[in-house]
Amino acid sequence: MEDFTTSAPAGSYLKGQLMNWGAAFCKIVPEGGSAPSVMKAAVFLLLALLVPACHTETQCIIDNVVDLKVQAAISSIVSSTLAKAKLLCQDVLARGALVSCPAGYKPTGCACGMGCGSWDIRSDSTCHCQCVGIDWTSARCCKIGLE
Repeated sequence: MEDFTTSAPAGSYLKGQLMNWGAAFCKIVPEGGSAPSVMKAAVFLLLALLVPACHTETQCIIDNVVDLKVQAAISSIVSSTLAKAKLLCQDVLARGALVSCPAGYKPTGCACGMGCGSWDIRSDSTCHCQCVGIDWTSARCCKIGLE
């Protein structure tokens, strides 16, 4: 391998060999092309990537503002409705092992006579005491109402 610093006449051999080496091995600039066209393409590519990012951030800001407004409206409606909501309950008593809640009410608990502590809720509206010979059954029936 030659030493470029000592064997080249005043810059011609050195520049020629380095340009050939750069074009042959690095291929930074295609043959027949020029550096400005490569730079233009690189700048265009960079702008193509950056411009949508700017618009995306703007869109995100708009979306966030809209989301905040919707959440504020919903929370005010929900809080005003919940402020009016009230739990309405009543006790119902019947002879025997079954007692049903009035229409619109759901049983939340049952009680049985004769010391029986075994009960279940049937068909979503009836308390049933499971012991034999029950003389009475009671149900606590509730619903959510608005003032």
